[in-house]
Amino acid sequence: MTSTGINRSAGRLDAADHVGPLRELAEAPVFTVLQQVAATPRGLTEAQAADRLHRHGDNLPPTLSEDGFLARLTAALRSPFVALLSVLAVVFVAVGDPRGSTTVAVMVVLAVGLRLWQQTRSVRATRQLRTLATATTTVRRRADDLAEPLEREVPVSDLVPGDVVVLRAGDVVAADLRVLSCSDLLVDQSVLSGEALPVRKSATVADCAAAGTGIVDSASLCFAGSAVVAGSATAVVVATGNQTYGASLARDAARLRPESSFDTGVRTVGWTLIRFMLVLVPIVFVVSGAVSGIWPQAAMFAVAVAVGLTPEMLPVIVTSNLARGATRLARERVVVSRLNAIQDLGAVEVLCVDKTGTLTEDRVVYANSIDVTGRIDDGVAEFAYLAAFFADESHDRLDTAMCEMLAEQGMPLLAEAAFDKVDEIAFDPARRRSSVVVRRQPGEHLLICKGDPDRVLPRCSRVWLDQADVALGDDIRLEADDLVQAYRKQGMRVLAVAVKPGPARLEHYCENDETDLVLAGFVGFVDPVRASAAPAVGELADCGVEVKVLTGDSAIVARQVAGQIGVDPERVLVGAQIDRISDHRLTAVAAGTSVFAELGPGHKVRIVTALRQHGCAVGFLGDGVNDVAALRTADAGIAADTATDAAKDAADVILLDKDLEVVARAVIEGRRTLANTMKYVKITAASNFGNVLSVLAASVFLPFLPMLPVQLMVQNLLYDVAQLALPWDRVERDYLRAPRRWPSDGLVGFMVVFGVLSSIFDLATFAMLWWVFGAGQNPAMFHAGWFVEGLLTQLAVVLVLRSKAVPWRGDRSARVVVAASAAAASVGLVLGFTPLAGLLDMSPLPMTYALWLIAVLAVYGLAAHAVKNRYLRRQRSWL
Repeated sequence: MTSTGINRSAGRLDAADHVGPLRELAEAPVFTVLQQVAATPRGLTEAQAADRLHRHGDNLPPTLSEDGFLARLTAALRSPFVALLSVLAVVFVAVGDPRGSTTVAVMVVLAVGLRLWQQTRSVRATRQLRTLATATTTVRRRADDLAEPLEREVPVSDLVPGDVVVLRAGDVVAADLRVLSCSDLLVDQSVLSGEALPVRKSATVADCAAAGTGIVDSASLCFAGSAVVAGSATAVVVATGNQTYGASLARDAARLRPESSFDTGVRTVGWTLIRFMLVLVPIVFVVSGAVSGIWPQAAMFAVAVAVGLTPEMLPVIVTSNLARGATRLARERVVVSRLNAIQDLGAVEVLCVDKTGTLTEDRVVYANSIDVTGRIDDGVAEFAYLAAFFADESHDRLDTAMCEMLAEQGMPLLAEAAFDKVDEIAFDPARRRSSVVVRRQPGEHLLICKGDPDRVLPRCSRVWLDQADVALGDDIRLEADDLVQAYRKQGMRVLAVAVKPGPARLEHYCENDETDLVLAGFVGFVDPVRASAAPAVGELADCGVEVKVLTGDSAIVARQVAGQIGVDPERVLVGAQIDRISDHRLTAVAAGTSVFAELGPGHKVRIVTALRQHGCAVGFLGDGVNDVAALRTADAGIAADTATDAAKDAADVILLDKDLEVVARAVIEGRRTLANTMKYVKITAASNFGNVLSVLAASVFLPFLPMLPVQLMVQNLLYDVAQLALPWDRVERDYLRAPRRWPSDGLVGFMVVFGVLSSIFDLATFAMLWWVFGAGQNPAMFHAGWFVEGLLTQLAVVLVLRSKAVPWRGDRSARVVVAASAAAASVGLVLGFTPLAGLLDMSPLPMTYALWLIAVLAVYGLAAHAVKNRYLRRQRSWL
């Protein structure tokens, strides 16, 4: 057992504290089970049920802790940028600057509040998708000890251990149950096992450990979240709510969530800026103090540098971008439950997808019927239909598909008119076949057997070929085997159909009569591939996202589906092979594999983990309880609204339309969101670094601060408010064609190149203010002059550096971005002429200063564009 709780040998996530008791219940006689849960076959009394409900709590699916308000608040406050701003607010208080501390505090509240508001909306939307709490189930209860038991519907939330539940076809199993008795019970437990076909359940006691099977494979247990496909049963509740097996898987998975691509990027960028601050602030403090000898003023210089380096509004900008992305995705019928996942989607390089229901339609469809030579023969399907039509046992998905197809051709009326049922040999999981006996004319019976070809063919001695009954020789037997394998390689499920005519008799038929059969042929069924799957895989490939198929189904079926949707079907790995591979080797093997089949939950987690360790950002699309751990391990976990509640709780993104095309659009939206965020991060970091260089140079030559900390804060605030329009900006198509992550590796180079360029124009402005406009004797004018020039150049350079294109051609800025920049510039220009100027220690500027502003903006814009082109020619990354 590894530290993640994964049982590698079985590919399962078995929670030991739940598997042990469940295994004991599965292997115990019914009488012992009832004793252990203090129940009787007659059901609980209402008083007993009420008492147990009080003790055990409501039978509700587990809710992950991050859904809580405090958990979301803690996550929002944990951002390195929020922490940095909080420290700055304390520093402002310490140096006696209440204006600065108030401004920073407002930014922190805005960032945290906006994030909480959006995530609260997402959590509310996710909870609205829950359906289990409003469902009902049938229980057997008594008014008191002497009363007769009555069956009645109760909300599934009211189920308690010891309740006797009555199951029928179509019911959803609402708790973990031990079967007491049943009739032809078939249960779809794909949400736990990943196996597409239903499994047969019984009250039979089986030794799971001796059989080498997992607890999910126990025939006597039904698990919460599974569904009854056919048959009926009575069962006793052995676990509810957080104590169910599925809940234990969800809790184990809740401890697995690693740091996502987005979290890593934000942390790295944050610490890059913090390291810059930790290096530069002490230097400024020492240099300023040594030159001026006024250490309090040097402390103010240091605070100014800290303010200048900090992108104060980054948490707000990031959250605004994410909120905008969430709004756009909502129009695509996508609910984002973890806001950061939007940008994680943009980083996804590998998308792991479950086959059933995502790539296929999750329904069995009759394909065709053939004789042993491979020729189409509708008579084979008619025989198979008769075997299904006259069977007393409930139909499985294959029988249902065939009956639906032939019902359109009037076969039910024909069957009832031409045949009478005589007897039946019911399906047995060990035999994997069933038979019915019908009478088509007096004195003659016809036994029709259908089932697994591997179990039917050995019972055949003859074959129906060219309208004749001939001996089944080795050559024909080999040809029949080849046909079956060919069908299976096409992803089909195959039934063999054989008949045995004979004289009428009174004795009952049994398994021994299934001999000397005449092989009629084979019937094929498919789970059709979604029409949108192949185009969606192609669209994802065009976006640089590789699709990998992960399924609990067989390798043959998985390979066939993969080939139909454009995924390489030759690179296949099955669960048994994964069990023999070390984690280190799996890192390389998984990256080169396209199809993973016959998987358990633990296999999926290991695959996702291996791909992430290989350096890939991984998305995982799944919908079962068995997918919960993988959903939480992936960078971006995706589920459909039809998924189990546990899967929806674990997912970061929920699709209201289960379609890969929606995922492709979500990936593009994630990249658009990241692009507009990185515009702010890189350009603002470069501008702020330029401001710091300018302050550092000014501290050597000027007898006063070139700009007070509060002035820097207001300048940054005006700039940042204008950048709140960036989520609506256009993004170059080239940027959207490849996966994108937070590029912290290129941040320092970008900051230095464009920060130095910005500082050059700041220093030129200092010179103009000192020598041309005489502001050396008027610090308030000097402050106003650099305030306006710094604000306008920062706003202008955004329009130049927001894309690789020429600003006035090609990919132009969105109108809202230009309008926001113009509005912020207007406020900055008139600020010196308002009553606020005195509060900010600024004075009006001479009108002739406007000529300098026009000149510096024109030259700076051209210079920034020229440096940008040189920067790109050196093949450096842009955003």
